[in-house]
Amino acid sequence: MNPAVAAEAPADQRRAPPLVGVVWALLVVNTLGSQGADTIVPIPRPVIQVITQGAVLVAFAIALVLNPRVRIRPSAYLFLLSLLVIVSIAASAQLGSGYGAFFRCFRFTMFVATLWLLSPWWFDALGFVRNHIKALGAVLLTVVAGLAMAPGLAMPGGNGGRLVGVVWPLSAPQVGQFAAVVAGLTIVLWLGRNTDGRSVGLVAAPAIVLLLLSHTRTAALGLVVGLAVAGLSLAIASARARRVVSRAVLGAGLVALTAGSVVKAWVLRGQDEENFANLTGRQKVWDALLARPRTLSEQAFGVGLTDKSFGGLPIDSSWLAAYHEQGLVGVVIVAAFLATLIVVAVLCPPSLQRACAIFLITYCLVASYTEASLSDASPYLLYLAVAAALLARNGIRDRDDFQNA
Repeated sequence: MNPAVAAEAPADQRRAPPLVGVVWALLVVNTLGSQGADTIVPIPRPVIQVITQGAVLVAFAIALVLNPRVRIRPSAYLFLLSLLVIVSIAASAQLGSGYGAFFRCFRFTMFVATLWLLSPWWFDALGFVRNHIKALGAVLLTVVAGLAMAPGLAMPGGNGGRLVGVVWPLSAPQVGQFAAVVAGLTIVLWLGRNTDGRSVGLVAAPAIVLLLLSHTRTAALGLVVGLAVAGLSLAIASARARRVVSRAVLGAGLVALTAGSVVKAWVLRGQDEENFANLTGRQKVWDALLARPRTLSEQAFGVGLTDKSFGGLPIDSSWLAAYHEQGLVGVVIVAAFLATLIVVAVLCPPSLQRACAIFLITYCLVASYTEASLSDASPYLLYLAVAAALLARNGIRDRDDFQNA
């Protein structure tokens, strides 16, 4: 469907074409990465890279077929992402990160360009939410299949028994992240009466189980905080949401009283408190990164796109990764698009769309502390793109739609 024609259709008939969902799924595949657990059937890393990196090219080609006249919708979020791409290219041109940085810049450019091509269909914002749940759900189904076929490999003792993907190589943090987002979005849709309790039981509940099996603390915290903030945003105008939120608070209090030791053991993951306080060694990497001597140019624009590691160890911080790769300019841009989304979300009237956006924004804010995710093509930038679509949607429901729900 031509985006211009679709935008003029009646509100109840405005749906993005099915191929938009295909493009979105390909963007998700592109962000899976090429490193993870050992798989049941060994997949050479070059093959994985061809599939994941090739996915963004196919996504761009399909998006261009859908939008041949390159109609785009104005978006502060995508504009700032485009600026980040330009800064990344400029920083990488100094060859501080080798020639591989140019490949990463090309991938980042295609990623952002595809998001621009999809922007005319943002009027079907909840459709993007459903497409995202479906795409991440399909990834999680491969995790479940791997657990069923090879439970010992899927929960290796050397990894603390944390659940990983063994059909497609996925690390425990990736499993936890996808599970948390699927569960959170499904629950918010249910709170806003956009899906039924069956979906919560068949989608959200299994996703939470996978999250717990992955022992991913960041994802669990992001889910809890994201649902709390999104639930409160709905509770302002929805009696049903207020009842659910109050019961959830009561239930959380009971869990804390009766199972506090179990929760603590899950959070510590067998680590001593010193290791836990050191964020599993992350602090040492962060200190070394900040102590690295830098030229004025590197301080301003970074060293170019890397594999998000420093000294052979993962950086695991969006802010420090942005500082290392795109300098202080990159950090300012990341802060700017997050601040823009937050301000728009605060100014929007209470609605289901706003609640979903608030969940995604909050989750990304929580994860940004211990995940290198916001300065390059990643699932987190897709989450924020969905949030931007939700906040930009024409005809957003106003407060009255949720009164006495």
